[in-house]
Amino acid sequence: MMFWRSVVVKLWVTFLFVIFVVLAIISLLLVEFFDGYHVNQAEEQLLDEATKIAELIEIDQPQDTTERIVQTVKDDTSKITILSQDDLIWTSDSSDSDLPTISKEWLKTNLTTREVIENHSDMSGQVSLDKDRQVLMVGTYVQESGVSIFAYQSSEVVAETTKQTEKIILLAAAIAIILMTVFAFFLSSRITAPLIKMRKGALELARGEFKTKVPIVTHDEIGELAMAFNRMGRQLNYHMDALRQEKEQLYSILRSMADGVITFNREAGIIVSNPPAQRFLHDWRYELGNQQNDFLPEAIIKLLYTVIQSESEQVQEVKVQGRYWVMIMSPLYDETNVRGVVAVIRDMTQERKTDQLREEFIANVSHELRTPISMLQGYSEAIVDDIAASPEEKNELASIIRDESLRMGRLVNELLDLARMKAGHEVLHKEEVNLTLFIDRIIRKFQVPANEQMIHIYTENKVELATIFVDQDRLEQVLTNLIDNAMQHTEKNGEVKLIVEEEVKNVRFSIKDTGSGISEDDLPFVFERFYKADKSRKKTSKRKGTGLGLSIAKNIVEAHDGTITVQSKHGEGTTFSFVIPKTEEE
Repeated sequence: MMFWRSVVVKLWVTFLFVIFVVLAIISLLLVEFFDGYHVNQAEEQLLDEATKIAELIEIDQPQDTTERIVQTVKDDTSKITILSQDDLIWTSDSSDSDLPTISKEWLKTNLTTREVIENHSDMSGQVSLDKDRQVLMVGTYVQESGVSIFAYQSSEVVAETTKQTEKIILLAAAIAIILMTVFAFFLSSRITAPLIKMRKGALELARGEFKTKVPIVTHDEIGELAMAFNRMGRQLNYHMDALRQEKEQLYSILRSMADGVITFNREAGIIVSNPPAQRFLHDWRYELGNQQNDFLPEAIIKLLYTVIQSESEQVQEVKVQGRYWVMIMSPLYDETNVRGVVAVIRDMTQERKTDQLREEFIANVSHELRTPISMLQGYSEAIVDDIAASPEEKNELASIIRDESLRMGRLVNELLDLARMKAGHEVLHKEEVNLTLFIDRIIRKFQVPANEQMIHIYTENKVELATIFVDQDRLEQVLTNLIDNAMQHTEKNGEVKLIVEEEVKNVRFSIKDTGSGISEDDLPFVFERFYKADKSRKKTSKRKGTGLGLSIAKNIVEAHDGTITVQSKHGEGTTFSFVIPKTEEE
């Protein structure tokens, strides 16, 4: 069935039909032409015979001589009938045995021949001798001798000649049809061969093989079409490469984005999403208890349809598993209609936490400053108003004022240090430091207060390294803060241990105590400014801290390209550890 529907067959059949119609018309016209031509030729031949005989009759010759000449002049298949003025009739012989002899009576009764005899006019044409026989007859009248001459021939002779001509015409037409059939098939195949190759190339283009080329066989319109096809393939290959690069670039951008991006169609189906968006949806589905990949929370669906209906940007904030997210949805247009929605999902947890820390920082600074300022104001007024009766009481009030002013100054200095470190304005003064002497000096500094509190403090130095490249004052500040915190939260007969270990490129310092420990809820926040876990740790010292020590320690360690961590279990003690590089190069 495919063969009969092909272009080759259609062109072939069309060519054959046109050729057949043209040849049929030409054949009919030729048959008609030669039919009349043969009749005219036969009439002219008979007329020529009659004319020659008439000329002989005009010459006064004997009858037998005339009859002999007539037999010589006339055609073998024709007969000559001569009707004299005195009604004598003579008819010549003929090789056509079926050709009858015409009687005198028939000549005088036939309307056509009677015109020659009576009206002395010429005649020619088909004449019926009887019902089944027709002859081609020519008649003429000789004025000088008064003789009517009739030359006639059987119509079958002319018909036979015409039939032979028709056979030749039909044979020529058949041969022409056969030759044109082959030529038409060849021509249609030659025309359609490039089209078939272009069809094959188009199918390859549809499969994504854009480097397909069609051979250019001719330089006519089909050749130009092949050139245009190859040009189209090159353009498609170029544009598809550009689209592929843009797609890969877009995919890379989406993957590297911290914000989640999701593209929806009008039916709330997900078209494109990046990893942050996928994690966001996974967490939300987990929170709602539905892990199906095609499930969308009701809040997203409502916001999506609101965007489609209003054709405007919509913003909504949601809380998923304790984290704050902002969804910004905007419509996507297809000419004038909304074809979908793009959603940008941003994690605002850090911003919310930063805002909260900023508020807490302001509140904590205000609180930390309010207390010493209130005490300074109150005790100074007591001294001014002579409320203190004895010098001892005045000295005690002055001592409290001095302690609170020192505390307030220490708070301001630590705030300034922390601000400089956060801004990157603090410059470390690194130098080669003898590690063993440095550790021994730190431990000796805390021996007296440790003995007073009945706390065993000691060190475990497990390194063979002689020196390290650090800012000695800043590193001492870190260790002092960590050891001081450990002693404050360790009860009598407890232990505080400083462990120094050597790693491949770093030195690890660990301060381990047997104190009350830190609760699991407080652990993530111990390095925040003003954060105090006093509710979960029993404090044995009366000295108040500022809540900035651990935050400053963390910034000093990070300035040395190190890291600090904490491990603790409530009621079992705490271990603060930090690592710093051995040398500046490493």
